[in-house]
Amino acid sequence: MEAPPPPEQPSGSVHMVVESQPSVPMVVESQPSVLMVESQHRPKKSSLNKYALACALLASTSSVLLGYDIGVMSGAVLYIKDELHISKVEVEVLVGSLNVFSLVGSLASGKTSDSIGRRYTIFLAAATFLIGALLMGFAPSFPFLMAGRVIAGIGVGYSLMIAPVYTAELSPAMTRGFLTSLPEVFIVFGILLGYISNYALAGLPPKINWRLMLGIAAAPAIAIGIGIFGMPESPRWLVMKGRVSEAKQILIRTSGGDETEAELRLSEIISDAAANSSSEWSGQGVWKELASSLCLCGPSNPVRRMLIAAIGMNFFMQASGNDAVVYYSPAVFQNAGIHDRKQLVGVTVIMGIAKTSFVLVSALFLDRYGRRVLLLVGSIGMAVSLGGLGLGSKYLEASEEKPMWAIAVCVVAVCADVSFFSIGLGPITWVYSSEIFPTRLRAQGSSLAISVNRLVSGLVAMTFLSFAEAITFGGMFLVFCGVMVLASIFFYYFIPETKGKSLEEIVTLFEDDKSKINHLST
Repeated sequence: MEAPPPPEQPSGSVHMVVESQPSVPMVVESQPSVLMVESQHRPKKSSLNKYALACALLASTSSVLLGYDIGVMSGAVLYIKDELHISKVEVEVLVGSLNVFSLVGSLASGKTSDSIGRRYTIFLAAATFLIGALLMGFAPSFPFLMAGRVIAGIGVGYSLMIAPVYTAELSPAMTRGFLTSLPEVFIVFGILLGYISNYALAGLPPKINWRLMLGIAAAPAIAIGIGIFGMPESPRWLVMKGRVSEAKQILIRTSGGDETEAELRLSEIISDAAANSSSEWSGQGVWKELASSLCLCGPSNPVRRMLIAAIGMNFFMQASGNDAVVYYSPAVFQNAGIHDRKQLVGVTVIMGIAKTSFVLVSALFLDRYGRRVLLLVGSIGMAVSLGGLGLGSKYLEASEEKPMWAIAVCVVAVCADVSFFSIGLGPITWVYSSEIFPTRLRAQGSSLAISVNRLVSGLVAMTFLSFAEAITFGGMFLVFCGVMVLASIFFYYFIPETKGKSLEEIVTLFEDDKSKINHLST
């Protein structure tokens, strides 16, 4: 009997046939409407897939390297300054250099991960940081120490981009927020480990303690290098390289063995990647496309809106001054009236515990309440906290006596500031930057946004003490308060909600249809 003819394709539609199995052709529509239809039939599973969780944990472990450095440098610099007799400007350069040179790693990471894969880019990040950590730990002089900071910074730049991108590409839509926020959880956990390391090693001789504080960072780098061999490759990168069958097997495992769910996810990925699904593809032409999208003289387009959202969020993340507050927390607390070194390090441990607690709260509720709500709550909370910290610091600076209540207000305000950062900007910046770009642009688009993040972080860290000397710490915190007010306005108008949507569906939020980009509370 003659087989019935295939259904007629709607006028103007584009389709392609993909062999998911040798004998079963699968037709995939490349229009956004089809993604919406598929998403309506996708089972909305909110249970956490253990395989995806294990992969996300392994990938996110690389982020502990930056966190540890931020935490440990806040205490180690006190002893480095004494032993190496470096000036205040050299302290700023030492602290900020890692962030500035992480710009190199974050810029290179997009092209690198498109070429060699997400998994091996994580390995490259860990290996680079390992070399830097060993140089810092054995540094006999300031130039050697700076060399270690430069190399470690490049490794940090790689890890900051690749960990959230890899996790986002591997994760199911309903738990992607939690899994992709894990890099920030590990950053904060690393900060806490750095604080604890400072406290534990502070009693050792000055020639040994800071070297141990910095050199210990080699241990997690080695663990990451070993763990990488148990991780799969990103299924979206595999599709871009034409390795569809391998991608399908990984999607089945991250879908809990549900082949129907895996097929739906695979069809969306193939549709999104159709233009570049070639084994020879390695990110060619992406930078040119991103640059042309940023050109304001041309017509508005979805990629420009994605770049504005991602770059804006990364800019405000660091312009908030959070990294500077953490790096220079002993100086901040000294200004507030705490002078005993052991007490200074102890207060930073309390601050680290506060950051860790609230980033876990954010990670657990990110997929329930969405990115937008937590981002706005965190940003407004930071503005209020920084305002209180600025006023409290101004009062202490004008007072000859240092009343205990004013010191307590400043300590609480610092802890509140870093806690609200951990609720909003901290985890959500990594989540959002890694999920809003289409597959062909994701690695290098995220790379560009995170490069802005690293540049602003370095500039703030390298100028914080100088500006604080010019306008006082209180003045700096009031400036940061103003920045966060502007950030809250930006987030309200430019950041649409992405909760529960597949990576391919998110692209449609930034299309020309104003009803999509303005429907922010979906």
